[in-house]
Amino acid sequence: MKIAVSGSGGLVGAALIRSLAAGGHRTIRLVRAVPAGPDQVHWDPGTGKLDPASLEGLDAVVHLAGESIASGRWTEGRKRRILDSRVDGTRLLAGAIAALSRPPRVLVCASAIGYYGDRGDEVLKEDSPPGGDFLAGVCRAWEGAAEAAAKKGVRVVHHRFGVILSPSGGALAKMLPPFRLGAGGVIGTGRQFMSWITLDDALGAVGHALAHDTLRGAVNTVSPHPVTNREFTGALGRVLRRPVILPMPALLARVAFGELADALLLSSQRVEPARLVATGYRFLHPDLEPALRHLLGRPGTSPG
Repeated sequence: MKIAVSGSGGLVGAALIRSLAAGGHRTIRLVRAVPAGPDQVHWDPGTGKLDPASLEGLDAVVHLAGESIASGRWTEGRKRRILDSRVDGTRLLAGAIAALSRPPRVLVCASAIGYYGDRGDEVLKEDSPPGGDFLAGVCRAWEGAAEAAAKKGVRVVHHRFGVILSPSGGALAKMLPPFRLGAGGVIGTGRQFMSWITLDDALGAVGHALAHDTLRGAVNTVSPHPVTNREFTGALGRVLRRPVILPMPALLARVAFGELADALLLSSQRVEPARLVATGYRFLHPDLEPALRHLLGRPGTSPG
């Protein structure tokens, strides 16, 4: 297949480029810089620059681009950039695809479980209603921005990613230094659910979406076994063989991170990957502690 990928410099995008190439696929990277070769296409979502002709002949597009939501406090300007980077890029790409005489068969877009908001112990499937906070609004607009491609008849998949675990980047990479120093601990009550997925399974789910013509719409891209923050903290401590005795109270988290704390650290999302399971996806790492041992090179079984 010939597959265009946006966001190819990010954690998932860079790994996806390598994975697709290893599978014999040709990849075209959408880049904002001047293209360095025939396998790169210039685009600029901020100014609406993308030549539809540059997308001719594609079998699929995987759209992962968007500003990080976890790299600083949320000022009003930062929130606007988070929203615009997702909505403008998706709308531009979907519009360019809709303008093609022979569009790609499938557009796979990133989204997030932030769609559901803070939902406590409620089990969330793809047809669960959205939340009402900032991230939920971003995800609704993000997914809606692909409408032009869907109207053209392109199969559109929205991967609602959970926390993607990799020691190379993202949340786990940020957790490792304090946990290795014995400074890790639960956040808030520790009862909030964390829906996670390993990078390997995130890539596997994207490949599954590319290959399965019956899969369309929202797809919860998480492990089938979500855990509470307390369970995650305990598992990571056992894998690293370090104590986890320094909690972060909710008030301290809010002082340190502002609105971001409620959205990412204290909110609870117990998400079920119903559509992945129903279409036969087999998880490489369905359970947390074995997944962490694999990721961190810590084989063996903890006592008890």
